[in-house]
Amino acid sequence: MEGKEEDVKVGANKYSERQPLGTSAQTDKDYKEPPPAPLFEPGELSSWSFYRAGIAEFIATFLFLYITILTVMGYNKSTNKCTTVGIQGIAWAFGGMIFALVYCTAGISGGHINPAVTFGLLLARKLSLTRAVFYIIMQCLGAICGAGVVKGFGPTFYEGNGGGANVVNHGYTKGDGLGAEIVGTFVLVYTVFSATDAKRNARDSHVPILAPLPIGFAVFLVHLATIPITGTGINPARSLGAAIIYNKDHAWDDHWIFWVGPFIGAALAAVYHQIVIRAIPFKARD
Repeated sequence: MEGKEEDVKVGANKYSERQPLGTSAQTDKDYKEPPPAPLFEPGELSSWSFYRAGIAEFIATFLFLYITILTVMGYNKSTNKCTTVGIQGIAWAFGGMIFALVYCTAGISGGHINPAVTFGLLLARKLSLTRAVFYIIMQCLGAICGAGVVKGFGPTFYEGNGGGANVVNHGYTKGDGLGAEIVGTFVLVYTVFSATDAKRNARDSHVPILAPLPIGFAVFLVHLATIPITGTGINPARSLGAAIIYNKDHAWDDHWIFWVGPFIGAALAAVYHQIVIRAIPFKARD
């Protein structure tokens, strides 16, 4: 009971924009926009819920890399054939894991599992800078550990299949790869904003929506579209973890694309949703 109260007073759930469901909250007039999260909230650093949320992000990203990189290893690049799964199977693994992990961690950390998602929510003032930096560090560490465990199962097979590292594939330019990452991340982060929009949830409370479902499905669809171009990053932690463990020169040549692209896409999604869709200025409100 005390843990739940702490989560509400200080932490990821403090600015969740929760509104009463039902007829009392179904109109714009009844809805009250919550205040933006402060840039720095000292109370977080002394709260167990803050560190628990970071641990949840670490474990979730660890499991995400473990399952998805193992799935990617089922694709034999030397013969260009799928030994166990095809592109659709890889896309299902990524989308399905995001669905499951967001469902498991949403109530603890918000279920970001992706620095681009964290960055987008930071721009929208949904969490503090302190929490955002902590989340990104824990996500990257979890990704490195997850990819490391996969390599430990079979280093030769792992390296022979590219280690799941993201690169711009032959036939595409760096500009193509950057564009694919920007648009793909935009789709993901825009879906996150839409699926977790409390004003929409209040207005449409009579329509049951499970937020992790559209988010996972967005990841699935983006992978179907962009695996042939970049292998699909849209998650800097996923790209970093695979690159560090694989650690081949060509994995680092295009690595900047998998940070710049997702962060631009996330920023565009935040601006679009907050300013165009919701008409909320990026400044503190009274």
